[in-house]
Amino acid sequence: MKTGNIFVISAPSGAGKSSLVKALCEKAPLVKASISHTTRKMRPGEIEGVHYYFIEKNEFLRMLAHNEFLEHATVYDNYYGTHRQTIKLLINSGKDIILEIDYQGAIQIRKLMQEAILIYILPPNMEVLRQRLIKRGTDEAGIIEKRLNLALDDLSYAKYFDFAIINDDFNQALDDLYSIILSHRHKTKEVLKKWCIPQSANIKSIVM
Repeated sequence: MKTGNIFVISAPSGAGKSSLVKALCEKAPLVKASISHTTRKMRPGEIEGVHYYFIEKNEFLRMLAHNEFLEHATVYDNYYGTHRQTIKLLINSGKDIILEIDYQGAIQIRKLMQEAILIYILPPNMEVLRQRLIKRGTDEAGIIEKRLNLALDDLSYAKYFDFAIINDDFNQALDDLYSIILSHRHKTKEVLKKWCIPQSANIKSIVM
């Protein structure tokens, strides 16, 4: 069975990463988002097992001690992690896998899986990011300022990613993201596998 590509998508809080991933999965049926575990409290509108697996800190630390996470990170005093079993079930599904995780986890994934494609989502500028965080209405003013300060550090890691997309116009950013997914899905070596043509084959001998 063909295994899908692994895409890691990271962004500072408020850049629109989650909205883009949701829209991408709706637009591309062959794309499946991995669901992370977190100790963060559930926000209004979030659903257990759809947005995250919400667990207590003690349970997260127990799982971490048993090496159950492929990657993990601490973000805004909360723990996040990608469970190994989750990826094991997805990786052989033939679908492309999206890991929507923090830059810390992205770097861990790159060390474990050189074939992973890392994509960073940027806001147009810091003022737009501020307004998006305010409009979201989930954090107090002090928390928003903390997120903005941490975003500056977060953005400095974008240079380690394979692609960067500025989420100024949502539809354009979605098209850019979709184009990256398609370009990797149609790599020559993957298409040739369907024809059972060895990558080292001499094209002249095939034609003649």
